[in-house]
Amino acid sequence: MEFSGVEGESEKLKAIFLPFITPSHLVPVVDIARIFAMHGVDVTIITTPENAAVFQSSVDRDASRGSSIRTHHVKLPHVPGLPEGVETINFSTSRDTASILFETLTKTLETQFPQLFHQFKPDFIVSDMFYSWSVDAAAEFGIPRLIYVGGTYFAHCAMDSLERFEPHKKVDSEDESFLIPGLPYNLQMTRSQIPERFKTPNSFSEIMNRVKESEKRSYGSLLKSFYAFEGPYEELYREIMGTKSWNVGPISSWVNRDASDKSSRGHGKEVEEGWLSWLDSKQKGSVVYVCFGSMKNNFSGTQIAEIAHGLEDCGDDFIWVVGKVDEGQSRALVEEFEKRVEASKKGYLIWGWGPQLLILEHPAVGGVVTHCGMNTVMETVDAGLPMVTWPLYAEQFFNERLLVDVLKIAVEVGAKEWKTWGDFGNEIVGREKIAMAIALLMGGGEECEEMRRRVKALSEEAKKAIMIGGSSYNSLKDVIQEMKTLKLEKLNSKVEEPVA
Repeated sequence: MEFSGVEGESEKLKAIFLPFITPSHLVPVVDIARIFAMHGVDVTIITTPENAAVFQSSVDRDASRGSSIRTHHVKLPHVPGLPEGVETINFSTSRDTASILFETLTKTLETQFPQLFHQFKPDFIVSDMFYSWSVDAAAEFGIPRLIYVGGTYFAHCAMDSLERFEPHKKVDSEDESFLIPGLPYNLQMTRSQIPERFKTPNSFSEIMNRVKESEKRSYGSLLKSFYAFEGPYEELYREIMGTKSWNVGPISSWVNRDASDKSSRGHGKEVEEGWLSWLDSKQKGSVVYVCFGSMKNNFSGTQIAEIAHGLEDCGDDFIWVVGKVDEGQSRALVEEFEKRVEASKKGYLIWGWGPQLLILEHPAVGGVVTHCGMNTVMETVDAGLPMVTWPLYAEQFFNERLLVDVLKIAVEVGAKEWKTWGDFGNEIVGREKIAMAIALLMGGGEECEEMRRRVKALSEEAKKAIMIGGSSYNSLKDVIQEMKTLKLEKLNSKVEEPVA
C-alpha cells in the first residue's frame, strides 16, 4: 500500500499537522498525519501534552517502523475560568469551559506559529477546519495550507444548499418536510433536524462562516471519505467550494495495522479485554454494538432508561459503550441493568471508552447503533456492517439521510430533534422504537439481507480504495506530488533570483 516518498534530504517534504482538541477531530487528523508519514513525508504533529497522550503510543510505533514522525507539545497559559490541566473538549467539558479553551488554544497556536515555522521549516501545513487563522499564517510564510474538513461531502453539500436556498424557511412548522435543492438525490428533512445556526444565527454561525471562508482560500481540503462511498457529492463539493479536494479514507484501516494500533486508538492505552471473551462466546453476527461517539452525554436519565429497556427487549445480544451517567437514579438504573444482563449473558457494558476498531472487526458483531458521527460511520462501513442511525447534533442528521436513503445500508431509529452539543433536548426515543429498529437490522429478512449485501460491497470498495491504484491511494499520491511540485518550484525560483 505504500509508495516511495521524495528522495534527497533537500527534497524531502516536511509538514506540520494541527489537529483540533475534540476526540472526533483529533483522532482522524492524527491518522491522516500518520498516513502521510507512511508515504515519505516528514511529519510534526503539534498539540498540547494531554491531547498528545491520546495518540503518542501510535506515533512512537510508527517511528519505530521507519516513519519520520514526531509530536511537539505546546503548553497552554493559565487563564481565568480554565481549570488546571483541562486541554480537551469531551463529554465532560462544560460549554463555558469549552469556549475558553478554544479561545486560549487558538491564541496560543497563532502566537507561537512563527517560531514553530522557523523550527520545523514545513513545506505545507494540514490544519483542522476550526483553525481558520492558519490560512493567513501559511500565506505569510509562503506555504500551502490544506484543511481537514470533518463530516461527509454529502453533508457539506446539503448544508451549502440550506445556506443558499433556505428551503427550511418555506415550511410552516418544525415537523413539516422540505426538499433540499441542488443535490443529485432528492433529500428531504424537517426543520427540527437541521442545526440551529441555519434557523437563527448564533456564535457558532460566525465560526462556521470563518471556516468556510478560510477553506475557499486554502490550497485544498482533505476528507476521510472514499469515492465509492459518495463520489457524486465529492464532485459537487469541489464545484461548490471552487477549490481542490482529496478523499483519503477510510483512514483507520489504512494506518492502524495491528492489534496494538487498534486497541489504543483514540484512548492512548489499552483497555481490559473482558469484552473480548464475552464476544468470543457469541455466535457469528449475533451481537449489536451500541455507541454514541466521544460526546456521549447528550442523553437525559429518562432516555438512558429507554435505551436500557430497548436493548433488553430487542431480543439480540449487545455491547453498549456507556458514556457519562450522572450519579443518582440514572447511574443506579444502569448499574442494576448491567448486573441483570451480565447474569443472563445477554449484554456487556463498557464504561467510558471502548476499543471500537477491534469490536467492529469481531465476527460476532452483526450490526451497529450509531449517532452517525463520520468516524464511526466510516469504520462501520469498512467493517461491512449495517447500522441503526440515531443522529444527535453537528451534521449527523445529514449523514443519516446518506446512509438510509442514498446508500440504503441503515435503518433509522426515528430521532427527529437536532440537539445543541451538551443539551439533552426534549425528545425521548422510546424503547419500542429502539427495539424495533434493532429487530429490523438484525432480523434476517429480505430487506435486512439486501442491506447487508450493499454494505459488504461498500466494504470491499473501501479496502480497494487504499490499495495501490485505488481511489484514495491515488488521491493521497496526487496531493503529495502537488506539494512536492510546489516545493521544487519554490526552490528553483530562489536559485534563479538575480544577484543584486
